[in-house]
Amino acid sequence: MKIGTPKEVLDGENRVAMTPDSALQLQKLGHECLIETGAGDKAGFSDAAYEAAGVTVVKTPAALWKEADIIAKVRIPTDTEAKRMREGQTLISFFNPAENDKQMDALAKKGATVVAMEMVPRISRAQKMDALSSMANIAGYRAVIEAGNNFGRFFTGQITAAGKVPPAKVLVVGAGVAGLAAIGTSTSLGAVTYAFDVRPEVAEQIESMGAEFVYLDFEEAQQDGAATGGYAAPSSPEFREAQLKKFRELAPEMDIVITTALIPGRPAPVLWTRDMVEMMKPGSVIVDLAAERGGNCELTVKDDKIVTDNGVTIVGYTDFPSRMAAQASTLYATNIRHMMTDLTPGKDGAVNHNMEDDVIRGATVTHAGEVTFPPPPPKVQAIAVQKKEKPKELTPEEKKAKEAADFKAQTKQQVTLIGVGAVLLLAVGLVAPASFMQHFIVFVLSVFVGFQVIWNVSHSLHTPLMAVTNAISSIIIVGALLQMGSSSFLVVLLAALSVFMAGINIFGGFLVTRRMLAMFQKS
Repeated sequence: MKIGTPKEVLDGENRVAMTPDSALQLQKLGHECLIETGAGDKAGFSDAAYEAAGVTVVKTPAALWKEADIIAKVRIPTDTEAKRMREGQTLISFFNPAENDKQMDALAKKGATVVAMEMVPRISRAQKMDALSSMANIAGYRAVIEAGNNFGRFFTGQITAAGKVPPAKVLVVGAGVAGLAAIGTSTSLGAVTYAFDVRPEVAEQIESMGAEFVYLDFEEAQQDGAATGGYAAPSSPEFREAQLKKFRELAPEMDIVITTALIPGRPAPVLWTRDMVEMMKPGSVIVDLAAERGGNCELTVKDDKIVTDNGVTIVGYTDFPSRMAAQASTLYATNIRHMMTDLTPGKDGAVNHNMEDDVIRGATVTHAGEVTFPPPPPKVQAIAVQKKEKPKELTPEEKKAKEAADFKAQTKQQVTLIGVGAVLLLAVGLVAPASFMQHFIVFVLSVFVGFQVIWNVSHSLHTPLMAVTNAISSIIIVGALLQMGSSSFLVVLLAALSVFMAGINIFGGFLVTRRMLAMFQKS
């Protein structure tokens, strides 16, 4: 199949849906790659780089749309581009099907297939194709950079000869992919970071990244994001009021607010109202990542930056991924390439549009002359932290009974092991010489004591414990070498085995320790 990527025509769009590296991978799948001249210039990919990767550079968009079997692009096609599509042709791009009925119907009537990249279901197998997450990750990172560009102070606190500089306080509203990226960037820059989300399962993720989760004393805060595809669900009016009340408490303290809250298929909820903006300190910054859907801040102006009367800067840009065009193009082209891998399972490059596949079916909005949007729910559960059932609290009497039963079971097991060991020792003692038995009894007792010591250590500490203690095995080698001169063949054999196994322990212990330490070193 011929896969073509046209130049994006929307003003300010710098991304491209195919890179030279992704083209090489697509060719390995059996496809021929085409690109419109100049399509990758704004992202830093020249026509010469594409030609070196075996891509055919086409001079005009009309020629590319005519020649390609599959069109891969970033933005929703314009009316002119949609008219160029033909029967049997496939379009892979962002499409916004919930608000693009007219174009969707027209393309279905033409017999064209449309794969909307924002409709890829959020299930584990589809992570590699999740273009929304790829772009949201960049947007969250870039939001903090834009905030820093408009913020007149350090993020991190400093103590200098000229005085003390307090760290900036950052609030991130919404802890999806963009929110987590913003949290990570903010904490790495040294800011005191707070984050809020209606899904309590993300609290652990937020705190693990060094931020403080903002809790609400409200029962509805215990929402389950798994049932909504990993997204937050609409909140009740009562919960919204509790949420706004909490934000009003935080507003005077925050230097930077980054809002990322979106609900699929709905306008962005207004979470940062005019009075909250008026409460903020002069020089504060709000970056609204939901500006394209109306904005989470009441005063956000789409695709613009404004400064309020009290000196608060509100950034409403909608092109954050495009501002990092090379990185965004690389990630998006990789998402496209993985989608093509699923669409072409064979080695001949032929497209098999399997509508029984959860990922392909979920992303397809038109196929075989029909509109297939909205898709049915995926058969597998969305990516989300599963709720753990709280263990039943035992009464004091039940705890005592359980401890007594455990003690009896453990005692019985130990008595059984000691009895079996005694029988074995007796059997060996009947056939072995007295000198051997002295050493053998010490060996058996050592094994028993060592087992009891290690068994009582937490399982999570077994690897570091063994990695370090195995290095002490040199004392075993010393003892074994002393026994090498014994007149008993059995003693010499056991001593040789001891040297061999202790050697493995020593070198293995140091090797494991070295690898463990390397895991904590920054590359």
